[in-house]
Amino acid sequence: MASTEHPADAAPLRETPLAALHRALGARMVPFAGYAMPVQYSGGIIAEHLATRSGAGLFDVSHMGQARLRAQSHAAVAAALEAMTPGDFAGLTPGRIRYSLLLNPNGGIVDDLMATRPAGEEGVLDLIVNAARKDVDYAFIRERLPRGATLEVFDDRALIAVQGPKAAEVFSRHVPGAAAMGFMTAAVGRFDGIDIRFSRSGYTGEDGYEISVAADRAADLWSALAKEPEVTPVGLGARDSLRLEAGLCLYGHDIDETTS
Repeated sequence: MASTEHPADAAPLRETPLAALHRALGARMVPFAGYAMPVQYSGGIIAEHLATRSGAGLFDVSHMGQARLRAQSHAAVAAALEAMTPGDFAGLTPGRIRYSLLLNPNGGIVDDLMATRPAGEEGVLDLIVNAARKDVDYAFIRERLPRGATLEVFDDRALIAVQGPKAAEVFSRHVPGAAAMGFMTAAVGRFDGIDIRFSRSGYTGEDGYEISVAADRAADLWSALAKEPEVTPVGLGARDSLRLEAGLCLYGHDIDETTS
């Protein structure tokens, strides 16, 4: 998934569908990209960082933007996105994901993003963008779409990540067969009877999955994963240290519109 974003002050703060669960777990909530987000839980950032490196960390990344780019064919939707990024989307095969960058006319980075070509759905690319940039991104994309292409924004979905060397073992208990997926691949399935879209990807430098789920089922999915003995809830503090240790860029810190 694309990187976490730089903090942004906004009032009133929005909340993810999991905010009540974070508070019940003793999370310290902070303003981040216009949302109240958990920066850490009672164990602290170092413990959460190490738990992700040795077991499985559980992350709420529902503040990220989820959207769908659609056109009449894969060639058409790929051409639309390629006009705004340096990525090869024409060659993206069904069920695969590509990381790329939205670029302004000067070559500056508007945002980094993940694009997925869902298997069995023609003329579609699913996008995940940074929370602090999603309104900018959506306007930027819509202004540049050719005739016949559309952008649909999913405001009714949550995004949960489970990351670490035990992530595949944990996730496969609820989604049989998930451990056989390759890195940067995506699928549609069911988690304990809950409809999900999921990918074997992440932004911690670890193996793991990102799971898109209807907002009204997010708490059920989170709670089921949190009960697994290998799993530790992780806040934004350790998410930042994990991506930094892995050498992954953070929008607003390492890259922005002045970075070519």
